[in-house]
Parts: sequence; structure tokens; C-alpha cells
Amino acid sequence: MIVITAPTGNIGSALLTRLLDSDSTPTSTPPPEDLRVVVRDPARLPDDVRERVEVITGSHGDPETVDRAFAGADAVFWLVPPDSSLTPEATFSGFTRPAAKALATHGVGHVVGVSALGRGTPVADRAGLVTASLAMDDLIASSGVAYRALANPSFFENFLEEADSIRDGVFVDCLDPDRKAPLVAVADIAAAAASLLLDRSWTGVGSVPVLGPRDLSPNDLARIMSQQLGRPVRYERQAYDDLLADLVGYGLDKEFARGVVDMKRAKDEGLDAGASRTDAYAYPASTTFEEWCAQVLKPAVRA
Repeated sequence: MIVITAPTGNIGSALLTRLLDSDSTPTSTPPPEDLRVVVRDPARLPDDVRERVEVITGSHGDPETVDRAFAGADAVFWLVPPDSSLTPEATFSGFTRPAAKALATHGVGHVVGVSALGRGTPVADRAGLVTASLAMDDLIASSGVAYRALANPSFFENFLEEADSIRDGVFVDCLDPDRKAPLVAVADIAAAAASLLLDRSWTGVGSVPVLGPRDLSPNDLARIMSQQLGRPVRYERQAYDDLLADLVGYGLDKEFARGVVDMKRAKDEGLDAGASRTDAYAYPASTTFEEWCAQVLKPAVRA
């Protein structure tokens, strides 16, 4: 039995599709497994998915819900939905504490979690949301499960939040325009999770870097967007104080907003530079930014 949290989100829905597809393939190895999902609103699941999975209704931050969900489970996919109304610690570790207890209570063997790059780097302890995410990893590991944290950089999908601005020819961030860093597509994160959940021969605790095919700077991203969209797109660098003011103005908890800013500052200081694609544990993410722009960003910008 594999339990999937956040099954209607970008990563969770892509993962669920992969696992269901593997179940429908007669030659799949390992053999088909039962799937259980934890979801607040089952109506958000497609009809054909609801018919093929066991549904636990509720929040996976709720003790009673995770107690029901983890009973009899062999493996769990763990993803915390960021809550900008809370502090970073409450968002990640606070949300996860009931699950860590339930994992130990029910003797769940394996957990795959969505986390971040940065562990072991000089800025990891002052990286805002990433620091909180790494503390969440430690909390899960303390439950005694075999744990793999998917150590991710920024997602390609973050640019969908700027589709309107990109349509007008600009995207905004706080990074040095020439700083190269890894980025990754959600589809590759889901693929990495599926691989680990279906082959649970691994033991112990560790991180699995999920890096896109190559590092790119904001200027590189602007050039590729321009080529793929057929219109000029430029990068505009924003000051950290301006970003903080914007986020608080949007209604985010001030500590959460500060966590976003500290994360971006840490990324500009090399937070994502500690992992390598030659790492024996790295997942070979294959989706290029060019492919993602053509297949995902272009339709969003044209909508």
C-alpha cells in the first residue's frame, strides 16, 4: 500500500498518474500495488482516479487523518502544501509532527518527501523556507522510517505565476542576472518519487538531488523564453526589501514572507550549488527548459 499526500497538486497529481499507469502495465515491476490518497476535497480527483484508489478525506496535517491514512501502509509520499498564513516552522515541521508520530505508530517502512537542495552548504541555516524544509526532513527521519528527501531546486512551474508579466515581456526575481543555478520540471520530480516508491530496496536516510539537465542564469532563461515564445522577454532584478514589502502587502505572514526572501538571498549565495548531477544518488531529470517552455509556458502565455 502506497499513500499519496497532496494528490491534486502539481507534483502529487503527476505522481498519481505515473503510479496508476504502472499498475495498468502487465509487465510492470514490481507488481501492481494498492494506492491510497489523502485529500481535503475528493471531488477534485478525476472520476477515473477515484474509482482506482482508496480515498481518505481530510488534511494530512491532522492527527486523526494521518492515523487512518498510514494504517497498513508500506510507503508514503509526503508533500507539505506551503501555508503563507503561518511561520515557516509551523508550515513545515508543525504540519508534519502528527505524521511523524503516525509513521512510527504504524511502522511505515519507507517515506519519500519533497524537500530542497542546500543541506551541508554554508548558508543552509539561514535559508528561510529551505531551512524549515530541511528541519522537516530531520523530523521525518527521527520517526525511524527509511527516508529519501527529494532535494529540489526552483521549479520551472514557478514561471506560470508570472504568465501575465511574461506575456508583457518581463519576469522578475532577486537573483544576480548571470548566476547559473539548477532548475527542474515538476514532471521529473514526480518521476523520481515514483521510482523510489515502486522500488523500495533502499534503506536508511538520504537525499536524492533532482536537477534539470543544466544550470541556467536568469539571463539564460530570458533568452530561452524569447526564443520559444517568439517575443522578447527580459529579466528584471528586484531588491529584497521590495520583495518583502510586496509579499507582506499581498497578505502573507511576515515571518513566512521573510522566509521567502531569505531563501532567495541564500540561493543567490550558492544554496543550490552543493549538489552534482554526477552524484550517485542524483535522479537523471531530463526535461529541458526549452521543452518545458514549448509544451507548458507557451500555452499559458497565449491563454
